[in-house]
Amino acid sequence: MSVVGFDLGFQSCYVAVARAGGIETVANEYSDRCTPSFVSYGPRNRSIGAAAKSQVVSNCQNTVQGFKQFHGRAFSDPYVQAAKSNLVYDLAQLPSGSTGIKVMYMEEERVFSIEQVTGMLLTKLKETAESAMKKPVVDCVISVPSYFTDPERRSVMDAAQIAGLNCLRLMNDSTAVTLAYGIYKQDLPAPEEKPRIVLFVDVGHSGYQVSVCAFNKGKLKILATAFDPELGGKNFDNILVNHFCEEFGKKYKLDVKTKPRALVRLYQECEKLKRLMSANSSDLPLNIECFMNDIDVSGKLNRGQFEEMCAGLLAKVEGPLRSVMEQTKLKKEDIYAVEIVGGASRMPAIKERIGKFFGKELSTTLNADEAVARGCALQCAILSPAFKVREFSITDVVPYSISLKWNSAAEEGLRYELRQFLVKNVVPQASGESAKNKMQMDQRIRNSRLETAKIKKQKLKRWSKLVLTCKAITIEQQRTTSRENQPPQAKKPKVKTKTVELPIENKLHWQLPNDVLNLCVENEGKMIMQDKLEKERNDAKNYVEEYDTETWLYEDGEDQQKQVYIDKLGDLKQMGQPICERYMEANERPKAFEELGRQIQVYMKIVEAYKAKDELYDHLDELEVTRVDKQVKDAMVWMSSKMNQQNNQDLTLDPSSKSGRSMPRLSLQPVLSKPKPKVEPPKEEKTENGPVNGQEGTEEPCNSDTAKPAGTEQGTPEKSNLKWTLNNLFYLSFTSSPATCP
Repeated sequence: MSVVGFDLGFQSCYVAVARAGGIETVANEYSDRCTPSFVSYGPRNRSIGAAAKSQVVSNCQNTVQGFKQFHGRAFSDPYVQAAKSNLVYDLAQLPSGSTGIKVMYMEEERVFSIEQVTGMLLTKLKETAESAMKKPVVDCVISVPSYFTDPERRSVMDAAQIAGLNCLRLMNDSTAVTLAYGIYKQDLPAPEEKPRIVLFVDVGHSGYQVSVCAFNKGKLKILATAFDPELGGKNFDNILVNHFCEEFGKKYKLDVKTKPRALVRLYQECEKLKRLMSANSSDLPLNIECFMNDIDVSGKLNRGQFEEMCAGLLAKVEGPLRSVMEQTKLKKEDIYAVEIVGGASRMPAIKERIGKFFGKELSTTLNADEAVARGCALQCAILSPAFKVREFSITDVVPYSISLKWNSAAEEGLRYELRQFLVKNVVPQASGESAKNKMQMDQRIRNSRLETAKIKKQKLKRWSKLVLTCKAITIEQQRTTSRENQPPQAKKPKVKTKTVELPIENKLHWQLPNDVLNLCVENEGKMIMQDKLEKERNDAKNYVEEYDTETWLYEDGEDQQKQVYIDKLGDLKQMGQPICERYMEANERPKAFEELGRQIQVYMKIVEAYKAKDELYDHLDELEVTRVDKQVKDAMVWMSSKMNQQNNQDLTLDPSSKSGRSMPRLSLQPVLSKPKPKVEPPKEEKTENGPVNGQEGTEEPCNSDTAKPAGTEQGTPEKSNLKWTLNNLFYLSFTSSPATCP
């Protein structure tokens, strides 16, 4: 079972998986752990991630980015209308009133919903996870900003379904960071002790989020959250772009915003300049060749000037910090640490203001880019029964309040944010009196609960959508019976309770209907198949190009079907494969002949040594050595013949012999490396009652010179025996047993 966490970022995404060794952030096909949040549409297929980002200049109007900000928003939303001016692609209104993206795909104009585009990006992230884990990925946890409203969250959930993912939970970015921080801490206070308070600041590309978390051993509790969606890396980029648009307009008379391609290039260069200014305080250049109308442009800026331009944005840094401190009633000295994450958190001006507010040095123990994805993967592991994770409870908060409002109309209504529930068939009693109604609401919110949520490892209840239903309506009809001459307090009135199920009409704004959602899933499957077919076609074309047929490829073969390339490659191989094989043989054959010649020389020397009765080989079997001698001589004759034949043959003809196939193999090592038989040294003879004649040691050797091994000396048994063994090992190899006295 897969356990995956997706950090679905505004500018880039990260994928973290749970393995036996822990949590790991995996790399994509470019060996990069960061996957750009880009989708590009072409005449034959889509490109997603790094491949799409590479087309942001050449195919700018059909390459979309930053679409995360449009989730759950109507096209008429003022935020959407204001954001249109900074986009190089077109937005359009869908029949439901929500926002869509207009592009050219498969040589026709298409309008995709935000859920579809995000689903395409999630499909790519899913493939990255599957490639890393070598198994299918279904269950996952996806991150969203803490300031996302309910419609925005439901929009992301729809996108996950389009990608074929079962999102177990949508997790706030700040909550994911706190989990990644706290679950590995071994020194947290005990549950009954005062908690450790840590403040987390996440400055991403699209927004600014702050949360205060209380840690105890085995649990965390989010005390408060605050945010500013208009304070992120993209806002600083916009200031730089507007500055240089104005400068180039005055200096070069260029209206940059009228040329989408030039605007995209300027955004890229401004982002690079912003990163450089984070590490350098000196003047830094910005140069773009052939920017517009074949004009090269240049400019320069330093960190001080940039911070002065961004003074309005930087002044907003303290607002969310002050907000969470007021919500929690904490003092600055109660904060144990201030942990900062997010790509834009590297800006010195932001870090300086946060540190100055709390009067302490900021902590950067977490990976600023990958902490959210790792936290999501940990949450997925906690929810998954396939992993055994340390018990760790998470208590989260929802930043938006809940309101219930009753209408005065005949049909009573229950309002929750942008949703409306109409309870029907509520009628008065037969007597005309109003009925007493009790509503039991079974509230199942899968990703962000209305009340404080404690997530524990238990059997997972999987709900596909956020559901709020009135489970039952209880109508209590009170009927009192009064008796004469009886005080009214004597008996309580009898109450008759009747429980009935009432129909409820659920109206959800910007939620994809089931039929539309199913159609999106079907279309995504078709586009995945089209991408696969186009990849196979391009691969077949590349294989043809390897045979150096550029003329045909750039003319008739520029745009052909896959089978045409396969047939062309087959025709080329009939002519080119023999040439390739002859070329390879011309390189490998000399090496093979050289190795065969070396083996022949080694074996011939051994055979000659045997014939000369060398003591090292006189134990070998004569018949086997004779057979070896014949094989070596045959191999030498064969090699000499083939080498002469090949030297007299043209290189355009097939070789007379092929390396590794027709060459003889001399497997003679087992025969020639047979070890000599071992001969055991003589054992000492002793009587049962001790040494003979009352003397220790071995028997006195006889005077025969042939019986006494060379170098044997009298002395202690241990010393003489050891010396006898070492000095006469070679001698004993050729002697059956040492001579002894009669």
